Amino acid sequence: MATYQVGYMIGSLARGSLNRKLALALIKLAPPGLEFREIPIRDLPLYSYDYDKDFPEPARALKQAIAGVDAVLIVTPEYNRSIPGALKNAIDWASRPYGSNSFARKPSAVIGASPGKIGTAIAQQHLRGVLGYCNSPQMNAPEAYIQAGKGLLDDLGNVSDESTKQFLAGFMAAYKAFLDMVVPCVTSARN
Repeated sequence: MATYQVGYMIGSLARGSLNRKLALALIKLAPPGLEFREIPIRDLPLYSYDYDKDFPEPARALKQAIAGVDAVLIVTPEYNRSIPGALKNAIDWASRPYGSNSFARKPSAVIGASPGKIGTAIAQQHLRGVLGYCNSPQMNAPEAYIQAGKGLLDDLGNVSDESTKQFLAGFMAAYKAFLDMVVPCVTSARN
């Protein structure tokens, strides 16, 4: 069985983020064959093409972190019916300069939690469009818009509702199956 290195990005910069708790839950519920490391985005300055000839250290570290994994899992909230600015900024850094897009042929999946009834559906739609433009093969199903009421997720990534826990485990199993199918193809295309 193949083992994949998965870099996860959390769209929120808040230390107590609901989506940080969701990321921990996903890691706990993941099937064997997935190893995780966070790809931090907190210290990135705002992107400008003025940096393209000499990236600051946090941006170089971001690109190296993405290069060092087989796939990316983005766990994001929804801000004002879209993705958080910090996440978009990280994607802009990772995709630049022209010709060195870190997301090209890097398989990805998107999930998010919100207290709202539609979860993060609209943010995920926007994010899928951005990742598609960046040429990242995406797991399109199952979609996962988690309405996280009070107490659903604790600080250690424990899930209090059994049906949500099963759904998240199924999402991660589908992600592993997606990687089994896609990683060999994109690896051979890169070589």
